[in-house]
Amino acid sequence: MTATGRREVVIGDGPAGGGSESEPTRTSLPDGSTAEDPSRPTRPVDPLSAPADEAEDAGLRPATLSEFIGQGQLTEHLHIVIEAARRRGQPVDHLLFAGPPGLGKTSLAGIVAAEMGVGLRITAGPVLVRAGDLAALLTDLQEGDVLFIDEIHRLHRAVEEILYPAMEDFKLDILIGKGPMARSIRLDLPRFTLVGATTRTGLVAGPLRDRFGFVGRLDLYDVAELEAIVVRSAGILGVSIDQAGAQRIAERSRGTPRIANRLLRRVRDYVEVRAEGRIDSESAIAGLEVFGVDRLGLDKVDRAILDVLCRRFAGRPVGLTTLAQCIGEEPHTIEDAYEPYLLQRGLLQRTARGRLAGRSAFEHLGLAPVEARLL
Repeated sequence: MTATGRREVVIGDGPAGGGSESEPTRTSLPDGSTAEDPSRPTRPVDPLSAPADEAEDAGLRPATLSEFIGQGQLTEHLHIVIEAARRRGQPVDHLLFAGPPGLGKTSLAGIVAAEMGVGLRITAGPVLVRAGDLAALLTDLQEGDVLFIDEIHRLHRAVEEILYPAMEDFKLDILIGKGPMARSIRLDLPRFTLVGATTRTGLVAGPLRDRFGFVGRLDLYDVAELEAIVVRSAGILGVSIDQAGAQRIAERSRGTPRIANRLLRRVRDYVEVRAEGRIDSESAIAGLEVFGVDRLGLDKVDRAILDVLCRRFAGRPVGLTTLAQCIGEEPHTIEDAYEPYLLQRGLLQRTARGRLAGRSAFEHLGLAPVEARLL
């Protein structure tokens, strides 16, 4: 039981004690990958959750909508949906949250359960390999429970099809036996709320997406919102911080609360060892520079990519494989882990001939801009 009295269970087969109660367990899949790919680099500015951060991240999560900072329009809509369901004495409609990692989708699932005073079950799409895995989950739910499926776009087709009657009619179709003797039976399920989270809305099958009563999009946070999150998290962690120090951390957090909290912990470590234990503007900047995070939130590899594009191939397009060999990374790692933010900031451009440095990349490195040449 949690402090709010609701049941909270994580579904997965990871090592005992290896995860927190509010994070999906990282479970090995048949293809060797995991729900959160372990091949991704561990970086201070990575929006994916690192195993070492999970326990502290769980303690920093808001428990109610009033504690949730940012996403004003989305939280207003959620408040109306939850309050209406509470007044009718019914479970909340099925909810789908979409957006980049680290913005609070898991937190919102926990908030829905807390606001309704019901149990919360947490799992991830890649964990549910067989139809029986989902059937076991559904039959164990209590009336009104919230079932949260992270990375719902990665559900197996057979598992996804079981969800359709469960979401619409709260029925579970089970096939018993094989061959000519096989027969189908339909079981009644308690009314529950399915909360799905996805970072790639386009990969969620249309029939599944249409069965959600509410689809909410989470956007990147602005600096003022991240500053408020840093101040709140510092209070929970018992860290002394002033407004200027919180602003320096927020400015380098790439619009993502998870990154802001991770940078706060790293700066906390720095000031405890090399400063007087208090985070101000000067110590925040010094601590972030020690961990390789510059004023735009770029780390060492981000800057290496820009350096290759701006200095070594000044103004000329560079193929992904060539770029990967120049910095010693895998091509898929560059595409998945590094390029998205560089593209968002206009520091990098994708063309048919390869990657090009944007004008702001030259300015960030202190170089004179070079006009792009396609040959």
